[in-house]
Amino acid sequence: MIKIENLKKNYSKFTLDCSMEVQPGMITGLIGQNGAGKSTTFKSILGLISMDGGSIEIFGKDMSAMTQKDRQQIGVALSDSGFSGWLRIKDIIPILASMYDAFEKEEFIQQCQQFKLPLDKKLKEFSTGMKAKLKVLVAMSHNASLLILDEPTAGLDVVAREQVLDMLRNYMEKDENRTILISSHISSDLEGLCDDIYMIHEGKIVLHEETDVLLSDYAVLKVDETKYDLMDKKYVIKIVKESFGYKCLTNQRQFYQENYPDIVIEKGTIDELIMMMIRGDK
Repeated sequence: MIKIENLKKNYSKFTLDCSMEVQPGMITGLIGQNGAGKSTTFKSILGLISMDGGSIEIFGKDMSAMTQKDRQQIGVALSDSGFSGWLRIKDIIPILASMYDAFEKEEFIQQCQQFKLPLDKKLKEFSTGMKAKLKVLVAMSHNASLLILDEPTAGLDVVAREQVLDMLRNYMEKDENRTILISSHISSDLEGLCDDIYMIHEGKIVLHEETDVLLSDYAVLKVDETKYDLMDKKYVIKIVKESFGYKCLTNQRQFYQENYPDIVIEKGTIDELIMMMIRGDK
């Protein structure tokens, strides 16, 4: 669905240099700290900024060969974009109808009502959660086969975040060929949503793994210096020195459970994984 090879974008204090692939019918997450390169990657995919190198294919076509019909198959919600606050949803409806041939007006209105988004209220009077829900509903309003969502849950409370994630799950359930690329720095959102996850740090992809594998096979080992010296480290990915000894990130939890039953082994969360990948030494 999306294939990025050696994408490069240079700024004065930041360089993006990454490759990644989003498979059809899957939800792929892009995680990383603020400023890691998530938004730059998304804007490059959408052609909103120029590339300094590499290639991007969408639907099997180079970006330069994308037609208007192809682009109508993409639904987008960016963290720093949106409609004028002086507009109302009823003002947005004719705009969407003119932009997208497959805009589903009645379905869109029904979804807005379901999520208690008033049609006659100015958007500047909407709460942060209401604006976020509207962005996602707009992205889904024209039966797109690919959604590109940059930080759609940023700034939301727990209830609003879960509502947005449920919207995305329902969208995927309606058609097995739909695909989502979503970024977030709230890792717990992606644990229960994504099929696979890429991690980006300082403009480079440092990890790609299926979410189930991350949650089942990755772990953090906590060992004192004596046990660390004696331990087989062939499956250790990153190491962080601590006051008690060492924290070690591994992708072979079972190996250490079977061979070192006396060491502390904690199931790795994605938050812990990010911390270890950024702070840890090889």
